[in-house]
Amino acid sequence: MKQSRDFDAREVAVFQKNEITEHFIYKNLSGKVSGVKNRRILSQIADDELRHYNVWKTYTRRDISPSRLKVWFYTFVSMVFGFTFGIKLMEKAEQNAHNTYNRMPGSFKEINGIIRDEEEHEQALITLLDEDRLRYTGSIVLGLNDALVELMGVLAGLTFALQNTPLVALTASITGFAAALSMASSEYLSTKSEPGGKNPLKAAIYTGFAYLLTVLVLVTPYLLFTDLYLCLGMAFAASVCIIGFFNFYISVARDLSFRSRFFEMVGLSFTVAALSFAAGYGIRLAFGIEV
Repeated sequence: MKQSRDFDAREVAVFQKNEITEHFIYKNLSGKVSGVKNRRILSQIADDELRHYNVWKTYTRRDISPSRLKVWFYTFVSMVFGFTFGIKLMEKAEQNAHNTYNRMPGSFKEINGIIRDEEEHEQALITLLDEDRLRYTGSIVLGLNDALVELMGVLAGLTFALQNTPLVALTASITGFAAALSMASSEYLSTKSEPGGKNPLKAAIYTGFAYLLTVLVLVTPYLLFTDLYLCLGMAFAASVCIIGFFNFYISVARDLSFRSRFFEMVGLSFTVAALSFAAGYGIRLAFGIEV
């Protein structure tokens, strides 16, 4: 029996530390986000987390310091990748605490109230999804997806056709820059013609920037190394990393499935690259081109 009580005390101390940590995270974010509505909701959640901390304190009868590392980490992630992503990432990690709450003894009467509050938090957080970087997710996806599919195909074809890394890098960069401008222009006109409240210029900038950033990442190996197939392999690896990171971001921020979207984009990119690779080889043989 004593061992069970000791175990409960340790668990409660962990809960208490989590609550005070999250209190400081929400408090930090409430002073950094834009919009009165967003600040008000984050401040309310910060107050609730402090109240939860005090509930657990009645059991431990001691003060517990927050995890400074977590406070810094989630604040930093929220500032870099958007507060919606940072908060959702933290809430997903907090799900483990919900599962542990359900295993605690019934003597902890406030637990059900805490769980209800946490569920209300998640509902309140839905209203925070009014960020440019999330409202323009479609534009970013368009830029990334087109750049990955098109440029991987271009790089694969040029690698076999030209057999020269500086020439491949130059040709792919010119192609990528022109394609980025074309995609940005198309997104501008498309957004302008559709109702929805999105700014056409912002949509074009997000699309073009995502495309250019992808071009830069994929072409860089060809500027640093001379082995063609090493460069192509590194470009493939970089494309998988970009797809993985972005889909993880979207899956967290938008509560979407990661696996299906990830494999769909990887499969599409690699299929186009393989066909282009074969086309480049075939064209080189057909025309007898030697570079």
